[in-house]
Amino acid sequence: MTPTSSTALVAAVLGVAVLGAMLFLLGFNVSRMRGVTAKAGGSQTPTDPASPLLIAQRAHGNASEYVPYLAVLFLVVGFGSPAAVAIPLIVGATAARLLHAYGMLSSPSLAQHGAAGMAGAMGTYLFGVALAVAAVFTVV
Repeated sequence: MTPTSSTALVAAVLGVAVLGAMLFLLGFNVSRMRGVTAKAGGSQTPTDPASPLLIAQRAHGNASEYVPYLAVLFLVVGFGSPAAVAIPLIVGATAARLLHAYGMLSSPSLAQHGAAGMAGAMGTYLFGVALAVAAVFTVV
């Protein structure tokens, strides 16, 4: 393994670790909000888009939909692509997912899309597709 690919692999593992920690913290937040909601006598199956419990559930659910596949792409691209390609894609995708989670959790309602959440979503799509393309070139 060359130093360049070693650096990319380190970035991949760090990106996986950051997103993994975020996913578990978002899950913990759902549990916390369930307790807060139960204590206040609220529904455990909210439908109001402004419900803090529903916002927490969707932030965790959305991360759960993207983080596992991003983790696989990080490792494939980190192992098989030059650092100049892998590192910006991994850092960008990680930042996008963190920004998206922040945007969701800081929004007063799921019915309102703030700039942070929208930027995080668009970044996830763009970096995700770029990572998928880069993954193809690791075997071509």
